[in-house]
Amino acid sequence: MSVESIQAGKQLPNIAPEIVNYERRPSKPRQTELWALLAVVAVAFAAFLVVPMALVVIRSFQTGDGAATLSNYAAILARPEFATSVLNSLKVAGASALVAVLLAFLLAYTVNCTNVPKGLKKAITLLTQVPMLLPTITYGFAIIYSFGNQGLITRLLGFQPFDIYGFTGLLIGYVVYTLPTCFLLINNSFRFVDKKFVIVSHIMGDKPWTTFLNTVLRPLVGTLAVAFIQAFFLAFTDYGIPTSVGGTYDVLAMTLYNQMLGSIPNFNRGAVIAVFMLVPSIASIILMTVLERYSIRYAKVSQVELPKGPRRDWLCGAGSVLALACVLSLFAVILIIPFVAEWPFDTSFTWEHITRLFTDGSLSSVYLNSLYVAVMTAIVGCLFAYAAGLVTSRSKLPNWAKRVVDAMSSVINTVPGMVLGIAFLFAFSGGSLQNTFWILIAANVVHYFATPYQMIKDSLSKMNGSWETTAKLMGDSWIKTIVRVVTPNAWPTILQVFGYYFVNAMVTISAVVFLTGARTQVITTEISVLQHLAEFDQIFALSVLILATNLVVKGVIALATRERGRATVRERVVQVATAAMTVRRDARLIALEQASVTGSPDFPLPTSGNRRGRRIFTGTLSGILAVILVAFGFGAFSGTAAADGQVVIYTNADDEAVTAFQHALDANGFGNRYVIQSFGTSELGGKLLAEGRALEADLITMSSYYIDSAQERNHMFADLTEVASRPLGADGNSTAPVWRRPTTVQEGAIFYNTTVLEDEGLPVPESLADLADPIYEGQISVTDMEGSSTGWLMVQAIADAYGTGERGREILTGIYRNAGPHLQMSGSGPLNSVRSGEVAIGFGLRHQAVADKTEGLPIDYVDPEEGNYSLTESVAVLDKGDRTNPLAQKMAGVIVDEGRAELLETYPVPLYAGETESADGSANPKVFPDPLTVDLLQEHQDFSEACKRAAQGDR
Repeated sequence: MSVESIQAGKQLPNIAPEIVNYERRPSKPRQTELWALLAVVAVAFAAFLVVPMALVVIRSFQTGDGAATLSNYAAILARPEFATSVLNSLKVAGASALVAVLLAFLLAYTVNCTNVPKGLKKAITLLTQVPMLLPTITYGFAIIYSFGNQGLITRLLGFQPFDIYGFTGLLIGYVVYTLPTCFLLINNSFRFVDKKFVIVSHIMGDKPWTTFLNTVLRPLVGTLAVAFIQAFFLAFTDYGIPTSVGGTYDVLAMTLYNQMLGSIPNFNRGAVIAVFMLVPSIASIILMTVLERYSIRYAKVSQVELPKGPRRDWLCGAGSVLALACVLSLFAVILIIPFVAEWPFDTSFTWEHITRLFTDGSLSSVYLNSLYVAVMTAIVGCLFAYAAGLVTSRSKLPNWAKRVVDAMSSVINTVPGMVLGIAFLFAFSGGSLQNTFWILIAANVVHYFATPYQMIKDSLSKMNGSWETTAKLMGDSWIKTIVRVVTPNAWPTILQVFGYYFVNAMVTISAVVFLTGARTQVITTEISVLQHLAEFDQIFALSVLILATNLVVKGVIALATRERGRATVRERVVQVATAAMTVRRDARLIALEQASVTGSPDFPLPTSGNRRGRRIFTGTLSGILAVILVAFGFGAFSGTAAADGQVVIYTNADDEAVTAFQHALDANGFGNRYVIQSFGTSELGGKLLAEGRALEADLITMSSYYIDSAQERNHMFADLTEVASRPLGADGNSTAPVWRRPTTVQEGAIFYNTTVLEDEGLPVPESLADLADPIYEGQISVTDMEGSSTGWLMVQAIADAYGTGERGREILTGIYRNAGPHLQMSGSGPLNSVRSGEVAIGFGLRHQAVADKTEGLPIDYVDPEEGNYSLTESVAVLDKGDRTNPLAQKMAGVIVDEGRAELLETYPVPLYAGETESADGSANPKVFPDPLTVDLLQEHQDFSEACKRAAQGDR
């Protein structure tokens, strides 16, 4: 049969019309499906990136009354610590990125350019990725428990090898955090370096250094620069590590965190800092575009045997093993602490912490939530990245359309997760996505889109570009071709993308910490709460659970993506068909090849009579599963307050207070009628001020001044109608707020580690003024009130006893000077430092020290001579109009009227008529003479900042 007869359409009744008329088809097909995919991707980007980020920019220009000015920028730029934090961030991020790139290059070079044993190469490749499987919020804790004064490695060595706070601690944490990313980038590029040029260089007699520069380093210059930029931004935008080991070394991410979630949240000024953090993002996009010009691509990569070099192999192998040993030793403590009774005081083996993970219903629920979010993030992320990859790699759409997707990917790659979370908070508060799993899934998909998209794009670009054309000539639709041909060949990459999304969704916190609700908490946000409660045993236990889960998923994916010995049947057929069309073979052969797989009237495939029934059943089951998964993401099956009548309670209270609340509610017939969700004070305060009446909660217990501030700003609380107890003092007069009633009193006190104090030969301090004595230098830990209101208790005492003049400044400056890097951003931070033996003395919440002493820990406390100043926490009911849950008022009454008896056992300060002082009460309880308001807090915070700068200047 001639080509002419094929073109004439003669004697081809069973050949698809596309084959007969392939030469008459238009040169530019409409590609309707690809335009539709582009529209979906563009709309998703607009809804979940452009609009939220635009709101951040808009908020940066707004004042409290909504006016548009530059006052926020002026206020931020006028703060001297802002410039310091920017400079510090640039220095530590740059240094850590450089070290990470050098170490990653060493590891990748060992794997690709040496003759070390294959087992070692495989071990290097796998072990380098271990840090990616853990949340960064645990890195700082791991550094403290490894290299601190009482750390595991310190105890093994017999001395502390280096100071872990400030620049050094951040450098260690950031290098460990960014090393896996740098290694993956560089290792992947090594596979495209043609090693035959190494042989040629040796034959030509080049010196080893010249060979290395010209044949190894030069082709990787672009990749090394990209790796540096990626590592730089990962370090520049991370806040999990600085919260633990940053000390007084201010970085920009912590400045943003303090503005958004500090003791006085200011979202408008926080938006200004977020905008400044986006400026380097724009610079990085330009840099990466320029660097692409320096990438060297070989047309063909030769597989050659590397020249022998025993000294090279020994040095690289030993260096790689040493680097990995240093990195992984940091995480050894995570595998030990959960199995120790009480580190470092009681190192006996126990299963208690691990057992609690599986017996505590709330922790089990959080773990299941994390699994759901991770799986759905991976599924949706794969679909989204695959759609974007098809648009840019398997289409003939205009270049501008492809550049739009590439540009969005570049932008996402440099947007800090915290900024994205704040943007989602601004954009979706009060909407249907609020407090659902889907807002977490959307945030994760957008946050981590860049790398999966690039992986998919690279994979699709390497496939034969004529497959779709050939398949269409064979009669297949575009969708059928994608499903049957392209997707099977991209399947290994898709599985890798699934694993990437899953792992990152399990370990992320920066974007989701602002977005979780009572029923949508995930493991990392639970770790953040446990940090505020100083429950570090449970933090490490949860970290082990995350690590185990991620290892299982990565192992399954590695098994599923092993190299297969043969191509898929469909791939073989398409290759044959492509070759046939290229040489214009008999069109009947194409039909035969197509029929051998898909079947046709002339060449039917053997089919089972139940095939159609199986397809219907599979499709129906898949549809039902999809509906269930989507509905669960919106909370349809986890329940909502409106659906099941449960009262959602948000609280910043300690475990002892939460337990008392639960006992009172359960004993009064409200068992299973409520859901309690704990938050850190700053996180909950931020949600109150940002979400207002759109808050998921029906009832909250929170610091009183926060409630008053939220009421003044948002008018969000109803008058309490069910509380019968009559308050004492100011809270009982006619001017007391009717929208809240106090539940507990948090008192400040000095506490100390009796063992460390004795070992250091230090006297027990009796007052806050004593803490300014230089003999305590390096042995004190206190809370920075900019990060936590616990620090306000100490500042209140100093301001009232000594004033904010010269004497008060002298004492507070001396305390900050002695604290040095042990100035904590968390209220429980000082007690944890004292517990772990990092310092001898701390200032924090009195009841926590009392509890530690009661449990037999070497902790004792002192009621300072200046007095035990206090902050009250109160209960309030959200006013949601017709949606107000009527049970919330009754539960508020029960918490106060019935719960106070148990609360007094832990917080022994009388608040209501009929209550008496406890024998365990503080020796010198005092109340600041002025009302505790946000304005007073700001005044004292300015006083504290001035003293902190003076202390840092002295050093």
